[in-house]
Amino acid sequence: MSRSGNKKPVGFATHIIAGGFAGGCEALACQPLDTIKVRMQLSKSGLVPGTKPRGFIATGAYIVKRETPLALYKGLGAVLSGIVPKMAIRFASFETYKGWLADKETGKTGVGNIFIAGLGAGTTEAVAVVTPMEVVKIRLQAQQHSLADPLEAPRYRNAGHAVYTIVREEGISALYRGVSLTALRQATNQGANFTAYQEIKKFAHRMQPDLVDLPSYQHMMIGLISGAMGPFSNAPIDTIKTRLQKATAIPGQSAFQRIFAIAADMWKQEGVRSFYKGITPRVLRVAPGQAIVFAVYERVSTVIEKISPRVQEDDGYAE
Repeated sequence: MSRSGNKKPVGFATHIIAGGFAGGCEALACQPLDTIKVRMQLSKSGLVPGTKPRGFIATGAYIVKRETPLALYKGLGAVLSGIVPKMAIRFASFETYKGWLADKETGKTGVGNIFIAGLGAGTTEAVAVVTPMEVVKIRLQAQQHSLADPLEAPRYRNAGHAVYTIVREEGISALYRGVSLTALRQATNQGANFTAYQEIKKFAHRMQPDLVDLPSYQHMMIGLISGAMGPFSNAPIDTIKTRLQKATAIPGQSAFQRIFAIAADMWKQEGVRSFYKGITPRVLRVAPGQAIVFAVYERVSTVIEKISPRVQEDDGYAE
């Protein structure tokens, strides 16, 4: 993240080190919530007349009871293996797009162009890293085998085995199933997050002009607010994407046809509420996740800059 003052953007190495460290902390803290979200999105509970869909707490308790608490961390390997390139691409591409869109005379980038740069950064990370990472993660999370029973063998043993099996049985294109929906989700997330984080951060600096750097708790609060915006705006996209990436491809059916078929089936069989399944754990995961990312990134960046001084610009980054 950049800070106030007449400074140049941080170097690429800072994006990799600070972003990767922050992303790792976020994944370790929030993976259980993501696993619960995926199970809720895939669940068909509540379809029998007289029954209700299994809620957030009930889903988590069911996973722990049937599969042990470690099951909440299924897919963590896939997430951690993609965090460093994901964060590096996100921050570096945002700065690149922001620079292209900046006013040639003042060097400043308007709010509208910041949003566009965020859209571009989200799309870039979705295509380069997020889609294959999430296909693997979702396949691992969807396995409802007990980790306490060694005789109950899972289909995918780990992230590497999942990649090998998926490519061998379904082709490498299967790793990019749902790329259009993932790109749309990531673009809207990052467009909203970058814009909201930067604007709220500027406001916080104006309210506290004597501070060179905001304290970590303020970065966390700003990240919490900006991080909650994306999930509410694109929950249907995320739910359809999850079901698309979990399912195997049907020969002769295009990606658009699969998306339409999944959405139509959800609407017919489960109603409009099905598009918002998992919204509670998703918000509980994404918003605190952004708070962690922002606070850790800002702190690690500060340490790196003190070790290797570099001048930066006044604008802030956002998750």
